[in-house]
Amino acid sequence: MSGPTDTVFDLLKTPIGRLLRRRGIRTTMRLVMLLAALIMIVHGFMGPSLAPKNLATTLTWIHFRGILIFSLLLAGNFFCFSCPFMLVRDFARRLIRPRFHWPRALRNKWLSAALFALILFAYELFALWSSPFWTACLILAYFAAAVGTDISFKNAPFCKFVCPVGQFNFVVSLVAPLEVGVRRHATCETCRTKDCIRGTPPSGLVTIQRGCELALYQPLKTGNMDCTFCLDCVYACPHDNVGILSRLPAAELLTDVRRSGIGYFSRRRDLAALVIIFTFAALLNAFGMIAPVYSLEHWLAALLGVDRLAPLLALLFVFFLFVAPFVLLLGASYLGSRINGDRTSKPLARATRYAYALVPLGASMWLAHYGFHFLTGALTIIPLVQSAIAGVGLPILGEPFWTLTGLPKSAVSPLQIGFLLLGLTGSLVVTRHLAEEDLPHHALSASAPLAAICLLLFAAAVWIILQPMDMRGTFLTG
Repeated sequence: MSGPTDTVFDLLKTPIGRLLRRRGIRTTMRLVMLLAALIMIVHGFMGPSLAPKNLATTLTWIHFRGILIFSLLLAGNFFCFSCPFMLVRDFARRLIRPRFHWPRALRNKWLSAALFALILFAYELFALWSSPFWTACLILAYFAAAVGTDISFKNAPFCKFVCPVGQFNFVVSLVAPLEVGVRRHATCETCRTKDCIRGTPPSGLVTIQRGCELALYQPLKTGNMDCTFCLDCVYACPHDNVGILSRLPAAELLTDVRRSGIGYFSRRRDLAALVIIFTFAALLNAFGMIAPVYSLEHWLAALLGVDRLAPLLALLFVFFLFVAPFVLLLGASYLGSRINGDRTSKPLARATRYAYALVPLGASMWLAHYGFHFLTGALTIIPLVQSAIAGVGLPILGEPFWTLTGLPKSAVSPLQIGFLLLGLTGSLVVTRHLAEEDLPHHALSASAPLAAICLLLFAAAVWIILQPMDMRGTFLTG
């Protein structure tokens, strides 16, 4: 939970923060992102079919993913702040007001976790990195899903319960150094209007300011889960008591307090499942880009007598995202209880609580993977823009410099190892802290099984990134 504003850094009190406080800056950033998305869609449908020469594929799968993971870990969920889907949604809501409440049975992360896995599956099955057309279709589908969901249902169910990219952002933000939080809790105790959650009521000609659509009441909010950094609470608070505050990265994983709009982490099996899929998918997504995956697919095809990719991929996804994590975490929980003679705790409940320790390691693997593609291909945007402008009959930037790439792989590899070491350290620290809360007199032995899983995943991650990797969507070679 955030402390007093005098003891922590507050981004909103800096020049950048004063810019963010201007109501028009969010709209401006969303307009820029919307323009970029529209250009990518048009170029995906009408531009070159070769992925390295198309803005849709290269910007989506190299630049967007790289910038996203770096911004999440260095600052926080500022992508959701500038989300173009919400700009279109807000405009559509002026024409069609939502009438329904999101179904109670779907007020959890099960749907979004499944969609996250499904998008990764489609990425591999349809080779989205090499198809500008299908990448453009995916972007359009995202707009349609966001608008369709939120013009039908009140508040922001797409962000909270549906959006796979949003869930990715929420999980990575758990280890970010900033969070939207209350500056002085004493001020909230005397507040009677609760505008941060209810919004500012209309008064005469004054435009209404909505409160948090994701049901995060600021005085009881802890951490970044479900927070889109939209700053509606900042704009709505009549006491100027909400800031973007610094905190120890991953600190919220160490506590199991009741969180507004979320409840207790230890009781949210859906959230734990999302975290587990997030972590293991980081390895699986990278594994799909190295040569051993093809040997494994050929072996499975011969073993099962199957010659189609879809069932083979489905089998790999089910095993690596569901079966293996379930066996490993339940086994670690059971073993940890047995080692310490604790026969009262249930393995599933214990695994649910300990699953959150995987977040730092999972985030570091996504960073190592996406960061590799971004850093080695960052400059490819220059010839892409040159080519795209020339393609509409305006060759004002000259011939495309297709030889431009980025940092050499030899320079990026040490960074990847460093990212993974940071993630491993974070996961081990969280694991030990949870064990100390669980069994304070046997913390070392209680944490050992899960620590072993972290070390296993770390070793697998290092092995993967040291393999020659497909440079999908670029002219580079692995």
